[in-house]
Amino acid sequence: MNRYKSFLLATLLVLSSSLMAIAQQGGQFRVLVFSKTAGFRHQSIPNGVMSLKKMGEKHVFSVFTSEDANQFTDENLAKFDAVVLMSTTGTIFNEAQKAAFQKFVQSGKGVVGIHSATDTEYEWPWYNQMIGGYFLAHPRQQTLRLHVVDRTHPATWHLAENWLWTDELYEFRNMNPAIKVLIQADETTYQPAKAMGANHPMAWYHEFDGGRVFYTALGHVDAVWEDAEFLKHLYGGIWYAAKGTLPKK
Repeated sequence: MNRYKSFLLATLLVLSSSLMAIAQQGGQFRVLVFSKTAGFRHQSIPNGVMSLKKMGEKHVFSVFTSEDANQFTDENLAKFDAVVLMSTTGTIFNEAQKAAFQKFVQSGKGVVGIHSATDTEYEWPWYNQMIGGYFLAHPRQQTLRLHVVDRTHPATWHLAENWLWTDELYEFRNMNPAIKVLIQADETTYQPAKAMGANHPMAWYHEFDGGRVFYTALGHVDAVWEDAEFLKHLYGGIWYAAKGTLPKK
């Protein structure tokens, strides 16, 4: 009987350890990747979604993907720590979905905007202030110098001060002055469309309405989704948005 009890106890311990390992595999946090478009649709979206799934496997966080705005309810969004807006465009939410999204942010959760997330919801002022700015224009795809102005954020820890980059280079309007800029575009190194001058942000973050927001304008071309430096940049932004972790300066 004692042997049986010992065997049973050992089995329970192994099972408990296995369940704990499975739970840990579920992830450090849960992310909803949302890629609905009601305007221009970027060819790179499938590559981006796949890269984020692989990123979740590598860095042990859970990734759920959808293009259905009906996912934006109080009950469903409560399951997630961050929403990633994967090159969304146009008007993609109805009033009830907007209210749920706002409540999600106000509850202390995170939002990550990628590329054309700034080309989204032009008639929703809260969204404009949350994402940080609206798309204005872009020139043809070019190579430029990105100036990393803040290397204290997890999205830029790994980057050198100068980053040579090729992409579709956004220019913005209606900028929220409260954003904290991480990366600037050096307009002296390429031909802009309308030009923003010396203050041309390409990645930023801020705390907003109780939550956390990270945005990167990079991510248009397919090739960037295989670029290790870009993926580290993006993961740092996701980690910040989901966990709210920043080092003390």
